[in-house]
Amino acid sequence: MSDSVADALDPAALRQLAESSTAWPFEEARKIVARLKTHPKDEVIFETGYGPSGLPHIGTFGEVARTTMVRHAFRVLTDDRVKTRLIAFSDDMDGLRKVPDNIPNKELVAPHLGKPLTRVPDPFGTHDSFGAHNNARLRAFLDAFGFEYEFASSTAYYKAGRFDATLLAMLEHYDRVMEIILPTLGPERRATYSPFLPVDPRSGLVLQVPMVARDPKRGTITYEDPETGERVTTQVTRGMVKCQWKADWAMRWVALGIDYEMAGKDLIDSVRLSGEICRVLGGTPPEGFTYELFLDDKGQKISKSKGNGLTIDEWLRYASPESLSLFMYREPKAAKRLHFDVIPRHVDEYAQFLDGYRRQDGKQRLTNPLWHIHSGAPPDVSMPISFTMLLNLVSASNAENADTLWGFIGRYWPGVTPQSHPKLQQQVEYAIHYFRDFVLPAKRFREPADGERAALLDLRDALSQLAEDATAEAIQEVVYEVGRRPPFLDEKKKGKDGKPGVSLDWFNLLYQVLLGQEKGPRFGSFVAIYGLKNTVDMIDGALARSA
Repeated sequence: MSDSVADALDPAALRQLAESSTAWPFEEARKIVARLKTHPKDEVIFETGYGPSGLPHIGTFGEVARTTMVRHAFRVLTDDRVKTRLIAFSDDMDGLRKVPDNIPNKELVAPHLGKPLTRVPDPFGTHDSFGAHNNARLRAFLDAFGFEYEFASSTAYYKAGRFDATLLAMLEHYDRVMEIILPTLGPERRATYSPFLPVDPRSGLVLQVPMVARDPKRGTITYEDPETGERVTTQVTRGMVKCQWKADWAMRWVALGIDYEMAGKDLIDSVRLSGEICRVLGGTPPEGFTYELFLDDKGQKISKSKGNGLTIDEWLRYASPESLSLFMYREPKAAKRLHFDVIPRHVDEYAQFLDGYRRQDGKQRLTNPLWHIHSGAPPDVSMPISFTMLLNLVSASNAENADTLWGFIGRYWPGVTPQSHPKLQQQVEYAIHYFRDFVLPAKRFREPADGERAALLDLRDALSQLAEDATAEAIQEVVYEVGRRPPFLDEKKKGKDGKPGVSLDWFNLLYQVLLGQEKGPRFGSFVAIYGLKNTVDMIDGALARSA
C-alpha cells in the first residue's frame, strides 16, 4: 500500500483544471493571482492573526488550516513559480483586558491587567510570561500538524524596529487616520482615542490616553501621565508604543507586505477601516475572505477567554487531526456548532471522502475536501469499519479496552489487525475515549412495553435460528421481518421488494431498550460484527432488566 493516493496529472493539466474549479480555496487563490497582475511581486505573503489573551482554540487553528489550503491552491495556479510565506502573527504586546475564566492561579494574573501579555506572569508556571505560554501552545500544535509557517511575535517585531518606518508614516498621517476612526467611536472614546498607545516606562501599562502633542520630524508623541498629570514625550519606534488594534492591523499589512488574510464575520467593519488606514499609509489592503463564526452547544460565539468551545486538545482526544481539518474546510461561510457531538460525523465523512477520492477523476478530486486538506496527496488508507459503528460496539459491550473491540473486528474481518491497520487502531482508542466521556454518562435504557417485549422475544428467537456466519443483509432482513408485525407494521411504506414497510418506532425501540441511546447503526450490520450470540444475550439482558 502506498503512502498517498497521488494525482496522475502533470502540473500544466492540474493548473488548467484548477483555473475553473469551484472549490472555495481555488476561488480565493484566483483573487491573489488577479492581484499580482496589478501589483506584481516576487513573493506572496499570507498572514493569520492570534490574540494570546486566552488559550489557543480551534478557531485559531481553523484560520491557519484554511489559509494553508488557499496557499496551496495558489501554488497550483502559478505552478509554484511565485514564492509564498505564511506568517502566524501573535498580538502578544496587547494589554491584558481581563483575567480569562479558564486559567489557574488567577490571583497571579489579576494585578497585571493592562500590561502587555508578554509582561504578565505565566499562571501555568512554564514560561516567562502568559503571552509566551500561549504562543508556545499555539506553535506546538501547528508544528505537530505539520503546517509550514513563520511565527511572529508583536513584542519582538516592535522592539526590533520591524515596524518603525510604518509607525513614522502613521505619525505623519496622524490626522487622516483619526478622520477614519473617530466617526466610528462614541463621545467618551473619541475624547481619549489615539492610534498610538504608549507603554508606560514606570508601570509597564499600555496606556489609552489622548495625545497633547506630536512631532513627526522627531518621531515623538506627548501625553499626560494619567496618575501624575506630568507630560511625557516618547518615541513611537522601538517598542515604546503599541498601535490600537485597527491601526495596528493596517500597520502590519503595510510593514510586512501582507497579500492575503482571512477574518471572521464579526470583523467586517474592522477590515474595512483597517483597509482605509492601509491606503493612507501607502499600502494596498490584502485580499481577504470572511468566514462565519463557530458556535458552542448553546448557539453562542465561542470565546478564548470564556473557554466555551472545544479546545484543540479536546478534539484530538476523540478524533484525528484530519477530521478537524474537514470540519474547517466545509462551509466556511456558514455558522457551525463546534461541540463534541459533531466529531463522530466528521470522522466518518472523512473516511467516505477518502474512499470516494480513489474513484474520482482529476476534476472531481479538486472539489474533494481531502485534496485541499492534504495539499493534493491524500493518504492511501482503508477503514473497514466506521467510527459510528465502533462507538456502538463499545456501547453494546461496555468495552474498557481496545482488545475487546479488536476481538469483534478480527472475527468479522479476518486479517485486520492493529498492525495491518494502524489508523484503525487510533480510531479504536478514540472511540473508547468518546464512549467513556460522552456516551456512557448519557446512557438511558427505557423499559419495553408489553407489546414491545413480545417483539423483542420474536427477534431473539429469529436471530437464534440464523447461522453464526449469517451476512449483515440476511440479519437485516430478519430485523425487518420481525418489524413487519403490529404495532410496527407501516402499510403506507413499501420496500424495494414491494413488502410493507416498518415504522421508525421499531428501530427506536432497538436503540433505546438495547443500546440505551436515541440513535444507532444499521442493526443488521451491527449484529453481524457484534455477533449473533452476543446480540441474543443483550436482548435477554434487556428483558431481564425490565421484568
